[in-house]
Amino acid sequence: MLLETLQSIEYSHAFVMMRASSWFFPVIAGCHLLGLALIGGAVLVVDLRLLGLGLSPQPVARLARDAQRWMLISLAVMVPTGLLMFLSTATKCYFLTAFWIKVTSLLVALTFTFTLRRRAIAEDKNGPPRAQGRAVALISLALWSSVAICGRLIGFY
Repeated sequence: MLLETLQSIEYSHAFVMMRASSWFFPVIAGCHLLGLALIGGAVLVVDLRLLGLGLSPQPVARLARDAQRWMLISLAVMVPTGLLMFLSTATKCYFLTAFWIKVTSLLVALTFTFTLRRRAIAEDKNGPPRAQGRAVALISLALWSSVAICGRLIGFY
């Protein structure tokens, strides 16, 4: 049932036209990559601070508050562009393990970021990095890296 639905969407007039266009898909993919760069920077700057590797004079909570704006902007760019890219190649994605790992990792990363990571940031008191903050940062980096790596792998197939 899901495969048939995805096939009908992928082969709808709009997505056939999107794939046929020499510029539409590359523009969508470019916007998606810009969103990836934004979210990567927003995640990286806070996680590196939790690890004690950067911006030490900045309180983690303040840094995270400033970075969250960029994270939300990037999600507002990446979700619709990612959905368009997915729907234009839905049948291919349906059969790719990398796609399903990416989607699962994305859901886990978002949940982790807006729950456990947020709590660890709030509890950090701008002293030396705590073990809990370091563990949260490493998990966050691993989750977001898996989203990016699997997203890149999709392009190879």
